Amino acid sequence: MPKGYIIGHITVRNPEAYKEYVRLDTPILERLGGRFIVRGGRAEVPEGEALDRHVVIEFPSYEAALAAYNDPEYQRVAQIRKDNADSVIIVVEGHE
Repeated sequence: MPKGYIIGHITVRNPEAYKEYVRLDTPILERLGGRFIVRGGRAEVPEGEALDRHVVIEFPSYEAALAAYNDPEYQRVAQIRKDNADSVIIVVEGHE
C-alpha cells in the first residue's frame, strides 16, 4: 500500500504566533501516524513560483494522511496557521 503525504507550502506572516502552531501541531500529527520528512530548511525554486517554507509529513497511507488533516483537534490548531501565514496544503498518495 502506498504511503500518504501532507505537503505544505507556507509563507509565515507572523513568526511569533506561528511558533505556537508548530509547537501544537507536531504532537497531534505524530500521534496520528505522521513523520516529518521535510520541515523548513534550505530550498531553491528553479522553475515557477513557490511560498517560502516547505513541509512534507509522511503517513502510513493516503487515508491516514487525509484523516490526520481532517482531524478536529488538528483543525483547531490549523486555525493558528491560517490566521498567521499564507499556505497551500496538499494531501497526496505516494508511489509504490
